[in-house]
Amino acid sequence: MTSVSPLLPAYMAALTPVLTDLVAPAAAEVDRSGTYPRAALDALGRAGLLGLISAPEVGGRGEGHRAATAVVQAVAEQCGTTAMVLMMHYTGTAVLEAFGPTDVRERIAAGDYVTTLAFSEAGSRSMFWAPMSTAVPGADGVRLDAEKSWVTSAGHADGYVWSSKPVTGEGASSLWLVPADAAGLKVGAPFDGLGLRGNSSSPMSASGVELPRSAMLGPDGGGFDIMLGTVLPYFQVMNSGFSIGTASAATARAALHATATRFEHLDQALADNPVVRANVARMRIRTDAAEALLLDTLNALETGRADATLRVLEVKALAGETAIDVTDLAMRVCGGAAFRKEVGVERNFRDSRAASVMAPTTDTLYEFIGRIACGLPLF
Repeated sequence: MTSVSPLLPAYMAALTPVLTDLVAPAAAEVDRSGTYPRAALDALGRAGLLGLISAPEVGGRGEGHRAATAVVQAVAEQCGTTAMVLMMHYTGTAVLEAFGPTDVRERIAAGDYVTTLAFSEAGSRSMFWAPMSTAVPGADGVRLDAEKSWVTSAGHADGYVWSSKPVTGEGASSLWLVPADAAGLKVGAPFDGLGLRGNSSSPMSASGVELPRSAMLGPDGGGFDIMLGTVLPYFQVMNSGFSIGTASAATARAALHATATRFEHLDQALADNPVVRANVARMRIRTDAAEALLLDTLNALETGRADATLRVLEVKALAGETAIDVTDLAMRVCGGAAFRKEVGVERNFRDSRAASVMAPTTDTLYEFIGRIACGLPLF
C-alpha cells in the first residue's frame, strides 16, 4: 500500500491507496471488457468515500462540492468509468441528503449503498428537466411507468433517484427514490459504448412500479427546483472535474511517450522535436485553464457569488471541450502508437467524448450562457 502525505486532506489520503491498489490496475480491463467497477466501489466504501458528502450525523464525512470534485478528478486520471459511476453516486447522494430517508443516508455513509440518477428519457432526450414518465395514484401509493434512456449503474445501484411528471402537483417533475428490487423495474440492453465502457449506462423501464408516497423526494412538482438547486451544481462541477482529470491523464501520457520514444538514427527523443513540445504545451495550458475556471466556480458556489450560476454553466462547457481538444492533441503527439491500447491515450480520447453529450449538452449550455450574457431569462 502506498504511503501518503500527512498534508493531504483526509479524504484524499483515504483515496490514494484505493487508486494505487485497485482503480489504476483495473482500468484497462474495465475498459476492455466493459466490466462494472464493483471492486473499486467496495474499496471506496470501506475508505469512507461513498459517504464523502453524507452528513456527519448519519456517519458521513460531511464534505461538499470541492471535495467531491477533487475525488472525481483524481479518479478520472486513472479510470474514467469509475469516476463517472462515482460522480453519479455523489449527485444522487446530494438529493438524498436533502430529502431522503435516514436509513438510506446511513447506508450510503457506511459505504454499502450506491445510488445514481434516472432522469434521461427518449421522449425528452437531453432535456432531463422535462420527464415524460408518469406517477399516478395506485392502490397504496403511486404507480410509476417510464422508459429511461440512460441510467449510469443500471442494474448495479441499490436505489435510483427517479424523475416523473407530478402526481397532482404543479410543476414539471417530481422525484422519487426507487429501490433496485422494485417489482416492474427492468434494465434494458447491456451497455456497449465507445467510452466509459464499464459504467453500465443502460436504458431502464418501469412498468407499474408501486411505491409509497413516502418515496417522494421533496414536494410533488418540486423536481425542477431540486434539479436546478441541488443536482445541477453537483453534476456540473464534478463533470468538469471528470473532464479535467481525463485531459490531465492524456497530457501526462503524451509527455511520457514523447520523452521515452527515440529516433535512434538521430539519437533524439520525440520530445526533442519543437512541434511535439509545443503540442504538449498546448495540452498543459488548456488543461490548466479549465482547472482555473473550475476552482473559481467552486469559490463562487462556496461564497454565494452573484455569478455562481453562470460559472456552473460555463465550466462544464469549457472543461468538456478542453478534454476533447487535449485528447485529440495526445493522439497526434503519440502518432501511430496512440492506437495501441497500452499507451492509454486512446482510452482517454474515447472517454472524453462523453461529457459534451451528457445533459445539459455543450450546445445546450452555450444556449443558456448566451441567454444570461444577453440578459434573457434562462427558461
